[in-house]
Amino acid sequence: MPLIINREKVQDSWALVSPEEGADFVERASGHELLLVPFDCLEVADALGSKQLGVQVTGEVEVEQLVPWLSKLSLIAIEFPVFRDGRGFSLARQLRRVGYTGELRAVGDVGRDRLGYLERCGFNAFLIAEEAYSDELLQAFSEISVHYQGSADDPRPIYHQ
Repeated sequence: MPLIINREKVQDSWALVSPEEGADFVERASGHELLLVPFDCLEVADALGSKQLGVQVTGEVEVEQLVPWLSKLSLIAIEFPVFRDGRGFSLARQLRRVGYTGELRAVGDVGRDRLGYLERCGFNAFLIAEEAYSDELLQAFSEISVHYQGSADDPRPIYHQ
């Protein structure tokens, strides 16, 4: 799947390791420089001593659960399982408000019509389905040029800009 970081298509170098894949989780996770794990496996993965650690969460995870980990996390991937689930937008905004500065990646049901809004909430990386990606997709970030409300990158509403 194509990965967009800071509005540019890049190669994904993170290894997503999940216990649902079978075999021994610790054995598969050991040795990865960039390790991405589900939230439930965060403590076990941290003990393995990867160079950089990332976590993949759903909208059900509260920001308070992630705050103790923020200094150790280089990547937080937030899943959007279906189009109508907007909890990830709120979680991203809350993470930026508490000071998280690392990569914030949207995964799952991430479509062109949502990219600009996701970026305004604080996302800087987007994992796009292969069939939905085209070079014209990158234009979606600049299609809406005026915003009335503040955002993660500029909290001022339009009447203060």
